[in-house]
Amino acid sequence: MSKMKKMVKYGTVMFASSLVLAACGNGDVPDLEDDGATGGDDTEEAAAEGDVPEVDEGDTSTLMIGLTNAPDSFNPFNRPGTAGTWIQRFFYDSLLTMPTADSFEPALGSFETEDNQVFTVTIDENANWSDGEPVTANDVAFTLNTIADPEVETTLGTSVAMIEGTDSSGVRLEEHDELPGVEVVDEKTLTITTKSPVDLAYLSEFLGFNVLIAPEHVFGDIEVADISNSEAATMPSVFSGAYKFVEYDTDNYVHLEANPDYYRGAPEIETVYARIMNGTAMITEFQAGNLHMAAGGGIGMVPVQDISLLEDIDGLVVDEFPSFNGQYMLINNERFDNPQVRRAFAHALNRQLTVDNLLEGRGEVLASTYSSASPYKDEDLEPLEYDPELAREMLEEAGFDFDTPLEFVVPTGNVVREQNGDLIEQWLTEIGVEVNQSNYDFPTWMSMANDLDYDIGLMGWTHTVDPNIASYLQTGGASNNMGVEDPVIDDLLEQGMVGTNFEERFPVYAELQQHLQDEMPVVPLYSDSQFGVRVDYLNGGIKEFWAGSLHDLHEWTLDPQD
Repeated sequence: MSKMKKMVKYGTVMFASSLVLAACGNGDVPDLEDDGATGGDDTEEAAAEGDVPEVDEGDTSTLMIGLTNAPDSFNPFNRPGTAGTWIQRFFYDSLLTMPTADSFEPALGSFETEDNQVFTVTIDENANWSDGEPVTANDVAFTLNTIADPEVETTLGTSVAMIEGTDSSGVRLEEHDELPGVEVVDEKTLTITTKSPVDLAYLSEFLGFNVLIAPEHVFGDIEVADISNSEAATMPSVFSGAYKFVEYDTDNYVHLEANPDYYRGAPEIETVYARIMNGTAMITEFQAGNLHMAAGGGIGMVPVQDISLLEDIDGLVVDEFPSFNGQYMLINNERFDNPQVRRAFAHALNRQLTVDNLLEGRGEVLASTYSSASPYKDEDLEPLEYDPELAREMLEEAGFDFDTPLEFVVPTGNVVREQNGDLIEQWLTEIGVEVNQSNYDFPTWMSMANDLDYDIGLMGWTHTVDPNIASYLQTGGASNNMGVEDPVIDDLLEQGMVGTNFEERFPVYAELQQHLQDEMPVVPLYSDSQFGVRVDYLNGGIKEFWAGSLHDLHEWTLDPQD
């Protein structure tokens, strides 16, 4: 394998960036147009726009990561995209880590309960913010109350919706000034009370792992409605995580430096650059030896057709993992309120061809919103078959207007998704549907989706291990960009959240999957494999459960062999 460059230098490279939807999130994408935004104690003068950081050969103190999607937010309360969430995990910690899909470990705190309704949270005695202030129970209470505040711009409502004093979307009820279910006991202890007993795994993932704790002494004096555009949210400066944010050279790279006072141990690697580039450029950079790893999980994506090129590079390790995530064809349910029309759209699509040809078999056709990686997938439910004749018949019976073109939005940045968009246009045209396809960058598409300004469109959903998908499909859900208002879905989602173990919850979600296929508010397309890519001398990197891969970040090392 080629070596790292012999000197730190800067060269100009053209990059293309895109965004991916995060789990449990929506809202307008925050404005991060300030090129070279910087913050933190280690702030450096921003490099010239378009410059690329590189490192000395044999340098074990600097980690180069490849991202194909730019971070959309540094705001811990509002994280629409997975890239932004992933980067934030370098400098903001959660109460728990999630090393595997079925395990949790303490980070900033730990949970104890005797009845699955009142949970005692104990904050790590050694946990401090990077400015020396202790991480306290008040920080946790402040974070949870802010997420639930009706005035805040947030993607995390679903993560607190189980707490007493919130509605089903995680918004604080009008009769409360603060959440009655959150009570500070002392500096390092608080209790969280849920509306009813809940599955500990559900609480641990949604609240313990998904919520990043914010410093009250930084955000507390900012009006809640102003947080998203505040300096604290766009140029963070106080951290609890293993690294400190230094600089964001917009659509180019994020620069991070080790937090030497990190309570879980000072990071072994001193400097991290997360470099933003398209998938083709990532292949070239790995071949040239300019990257140590790819971010994976849909934000450091190499086109599946090019994976074999990476597998052929000496000294590079490429691991293939099943994914919880999925790609979907969104349908504007306000415009297409007849489920027969929506099911017809599904029958018109040869989804298996997409998996076999575009993904080269590295993925699966989805029958509903759960992939084979999920323990909640109903194995008895098969995807609707490809049947274009049936699709046309169903549209004719439903009185579908074949003379009015479908406005079809395909976001740019994901090569396979763009290619699949062309196939979908072709398949719909073959059954007599006129289609106007438009391509937009992801922030523009997100804005259109939020306004229901489309007929159909393509989008990826990031799913959790826990099966709660209320954010996407519940009436008023934060990521319900389809105008879905289905009382049966709402009721099943509520039932699923109340169960306290897998045996109680699985039948509810199996019923939900069948109902989603019957009503087809969104067409599930495919779940593509995720790939972990790293040099063989990196002790760390992406693991099988991608979302929890940073749990041991501070222990990662670069150990090149002579």
